[in-house]
Amino acid sequence: MSEQLAYRTRPAAGEPEGALVLVHGRGADEQDLEPLLDELDPDRRFAGFLPRGPLSLPPGGAHWYVVQEVGFPDPSTFGPSLAELSAWVDEVTAAAGIPPERVVLGGFSQGAVMAYALGLASGRPRPAAILAFSGFVPEVDGFEPDLAGRAGLPVSIAHGTYDPVIHVEFGRRARDLLTGGGLDVAYVEEPIPHTIGPAGLAQAREVLSRAL
Repeated sequence: MSEQLAYRTRPAAGEPEGALVLVHGRGADEQDLEPLLDELDPDRRFAGFLPRGPLSLPPGGAHWYVVQEVGFPDPSTFGPSLAELSAWVDEVTAAAGIPPERVVLGGFSQGAVMAYALGLASGRPRPAAILAFSGFVPEVDGFEPDLAGRAGLPVSIAHGTYDPVIHVEFGRRARDLLTGGGLDVAYVEEPIPHTIGPAGLAQAREVLSRAL
């Protein structure tokens, strides 16, 4: 199943201390966040992995699920994509000799939604950290976050105050939900639209630096 996912990799400088998985947003592809690997991990401590969403939908590019309402992914596409992404992450990190507790999951926009789902889903292993840019914790049939099993998990949440695509309120809800669940949440808002800003990048870099 996971063999269907196209992906790119960036090797660590030496023996990898962990894995950094970055998931792209709606309509992009596996190359979109490749520059972010070196921004977050300039010393190349981590092996980098960048998957491509399995769906091709209008207006083009790769997608992880059908958007019907922001915050509530379409269950018929979200569920299979999450299963496929989960199997792929497990396979590529195991092949690299990296255990689940040393895997950092990150993403932008729709990719942040998938990173949250991968890192929080009941039945999934606990990751080293989650780095979420301009996303939300999904509410969808078949997905149940296991916050009790993630107490103390480092999470970086960054959101633009002027985001017209995924309103900043979704970032605030994620912050409140995860903080209330006992996770170790760092949160920053910037006066930017739907993009990654310098403050969010700096915060994610700090969380990543101490994730292991």
